[in-house]
Amino acid sequence: MGVISRIKEDIASIYHRDPAARSTWEILLNYPGMHAIWLHRASHKLWKKEWHLLARLISTFSRWLTGVEIHPGATIGRRFFIDHGMGVVIGETAEIGDDCTLYHGVTLGGTSWNSGKRHPTLGNNVVIGAGAKVLGPILIEDGARVGSNSVVVKTVTKERTVVGIPGREVATQTEQGEETTRRRSEMAKKYGFDAYAVSPDNPDPVANAIGQLMDHMHLMDSKLQDVCHEVQQMGGEVCTDKLPELNIEEFSEDEIAAAEKRKKQLDEFDPMI
Repeated sequence: MGVISRIKEDIASIYHRDPAARSTWEILLNYPGMHAIWLHRASHKLWKKEWHLLARLISTFSRWLTGVEIHPGATIGRRFFIDHGMGVVIGETAEIGDDCTLYHGVTLGGTSWNSGKRHPTLGNNVVIGAGAKVLGPILIEDGARVGSNSVVVKTVTKERTVVGIPGREVATQTEQGEETTRRRSEMAKKYGFDAYAVSPDNPDPVANAIGQLMDHMHLMDSKLQDVCHEVQQMGGEVCTDKLPELNIEEFSEDEIAAAEKRKKQLDEFDPMI
């Protein structure tokens, strides 16, 4: 594919992914991420021909001009889009597939000073959110998504979403199921605790962990009701009081501090166990 054809393809891909783009001239003049990619293509060709010093000079000029640092040794596919651009760093052995999108502040970095493959490989249609760090010779498979400010140090499987520090794959609402989502919402209201953890729109591992705790509470509650019913059938008087609602204003400062401490401990909880 010729240079002009590649430029047209890049412009078309920006139109497709950025609703703020209004004209071809606006894209040509005001998208530093695209300028960085064009300069990288020139430096990459020189790097492959072992004109390393000149390639690095072009790369350094590109960083000064655009705020985007791409090592000339990095391999980049077609229709790559860097939105806003400032602060993006792409290491020497990084490999990026077709139709990938990076936002500002993203780092595709290494975790070792040893020679050889030490930077990430991105498949096709990967999206990396603003401020995310993808580190080491790991694979981000096709269609994967990395949430903003996440730190990813392990391989991400196809079509999955990763959030958090360290990055962990999260279940979608479809995978959790509508019945699970509905049950968790009802439990939260029952106990006067309409938790953010129950929200299906929040792909947070901590939220998912709390959601599983809500499932456990629901199971224990249903079992206890069965026991109470049997005891009452036998003439006993148990479980006659309604469960009290939780009111945050009734907690002491010490209890609130303890709750905050438990919340921090949940950050290390693995929702998959």
